[in-house]
Amino acid sequence: MNASWDSLKILSDPTRLRLLALLLREELSVAELQEVLGMGQSRISSQLAQLRQAGLVSDRREGKNAFYSLRPNLPAPILALLRAALEAVAELPALAEDRSNLDRILQKRRRTQEQYFNLIAGRLGKNYCPGRSWEAIGHLALRLTPAITIADLGAGEGLLSQLLARRARQVWCIDNSVKMVEVGTELARKNGLANLAYKHGDIEQVPLPDRSVDLAILSQALHHAQHPQVAVDEAHRILKPGGQILILDLNEHTFEKARELYADVWLGFKESALHGFLKKAGFTKVEVTAVSREEQEPHFETLLASGVKSGRP
Repeated sequence: MNASWDSLKILSDPTRLRLLALLLREELSVAELQEVLGMGQSRISSQLAQLRQAGLVSDRREGKNAFYSLRPNLPAPILALLRAALEAVAELPALAEDRSNLDRILQKRRRTQEQYFNLIAGRLGKNYCPGRSWEAIGHLALRLTPAITIADLGAGEGLLSQLLARRARQVWCIDNSVKMVEVGTELARKNGLANLAYKHGDIEQVPLPDRSVDLAILSQALHHAQHPQVAVDEAHRILKPGGQILILDLNEHTFEKARELYADVWLGFKESALHGFLKKAGFTKVEVTAVSREEQEPHFETLLASGVKSGRP
């Protein structure tokens, strides 16, 4: 708007004023404005175009729909003029009817959402939902990582650690493949993660000092160990008192080709076996839970095991 005089001319039209009264309350689509005002699309679109040109409203596209709202950060004199004009006509029957119709439209919106979520209640985690992926949820959860020292044992390229390092104080990636260590180190350099370091070593003989980390992770690594109990014992050794171990690994299965395809030494572990490894190593508060199952054959199931090293941090 160039001047308040121009604003007065725009506000002098009853239809435009009714539109502004609605958009002051809620962002609305053209179809919703039609339903509230009982007017044709062409008439409403024409008036909205003038309001947009005058700088009073803004629009956005969402698929085939156009949504309109009062322009944010309107100059204070213009906003005051608009509110004064609306207050002057607030008790007119047309404005009162518009408010009632708008309330009905907004209730319809809420009912549509409620009906959808009522329909899928109990199935939300099982059915497809746009944007709801474990990858996305994982990124969200990893943002909660506190400033601690982490050891990712059998890390490979360390894709998990690349995310953890954005919040952690220090992350150590341990892997027995020289090539994996080289690739991971270069990836950390490219991403500017100075607190992410790779060491060549075995998870059964971890090249880290006693009581040096707060969290030890074995993510799909334990079934590659020759001696799983030794690997869990090593995790216990490098953990500080009060530190935690997290193990993600396959539940016991019968897919023999995994030995050839993925160099697996063990065909997963029973829940009782993981529980036993942790208890024997000296961990307390041991828990083992199935957290996922693949839909495709051979239907690999993943277990999450956790435990705490006794003693005060």
